[in-house]
Amino acid sequence: MASTRYDLDLVHSQLGFSVRHLLITRVHGVFATWTGTFELDDAAPERSKLHVDIDAATVDTRNPQRDGHLRSPDFFDTAAHPRITFTSTQVAAEGGGLRITGDLTLKGVTRPVTFVVGRGGPSKDSQGRARLGFSAAATIKRTDFGVSWSAAYEPGIPVVSDEVELTLDLQLIPA
Repeated sequence: MASTRYDLDLVHSQLGFSVRHLLITRVHGVFATWTGTFELDDAAPERSKLHVDIDAATVDTRNPQRDGHLRSPDFFDTAAHPRITFTSTQVAAEGGGLRITGDLTLKGVTRPVTFVVGRGGPSKDSQGRARLGFSAAATIKRTDFGVSWSAAYEPGIPVVSDEVELTLDLQLIPA
């Protein structure tokens, strides 16, 4: 069986992240503008492919001042590095879902990242079109990507933790 190419339904999908602030709560953010495709081969998951391209300047944490800081050279440096991309290099079936490893490029640095992926669907929308859903999560260290801004309010308590949780909630439509 051949793989099926899917487009991402951007209205019903979200790319997000969260990071600990002062080691006590999580600050959450999303990206408003992005595109992607997913080629899924259920019979041979290793032939599946995912690609996501994000407009880094569309970061939104519900705080304009913080969003401006995230766009600065301290974090994403969107003037010099306007795109964040993920391209899968390996897909494997795992339980009822998938494990997708690929190259994440952030701030000009490319490193491998592995997402654990749960699956939802299939289902049909109100017009009878087929839909699939996937939820994925991974944890990265922002300093591995050259995002090293740091400050501390008290010794040993960073303002922003190094570990960042990435989350993808994807609804797919056959292309």
